[in-house]
Amino acid sequence: MRLEYFQLIDRIVDLDLAQQTICAEARVPSASTIFEGHFPGYPLMPGVLLIEAMAQTSGWLVIAVTRFSRMPFFAALKEAKLRSFVHPGESLSLSAKLLHEGSGYAVTRAEIRCGSKLACNAEITFRLVEFPNPEFRASMEKMAAILEFPIGALAHG
Repeated sequence: MRLEYFQLIDRIVDLDLAQQTICAEARVPSASTIFEGHFPGYPLMPGVLLIEAMAQTSGWLVIAVTRFSRMPFFAALKEAKLRSFVHPGESLSLSAKLLHEGSGYAVTRAEIRCGSKLACNAEITFRLVEFPNPEFRASMEKMAAILEFPIGALAHG
């Protein structure tokens, strides 16, 4: 995780276009200015950032399913549950499954686990739009490479 860049996942570890699922991983930084205020003496990963991490994981799934032709923008959150605390330095396993894609929207079900323990889960809705300009798409392609997004899988699925 690079919190200062709002990059909340480190690597995509599995993408299954047939099952419409994705798995990613992230390590919460051991130190960050965020933990100075959340909370002094008892640092915890903010729940809103856990939700964003699920949204980013889900977003990469939607990008894959739409063959990198649409950009998903966070639109709604349903049934979000923060089930356990996440501490600095912990490793996270993130996963998402596509529930719906069409009519300009996509819906996923996502979760984060610390080891075998469910940390949080939610249903996330995205508005899908064409990439607004070539520079933005290029920046997303660059981020895909950093996250080890399996771009080759898009040609086969």
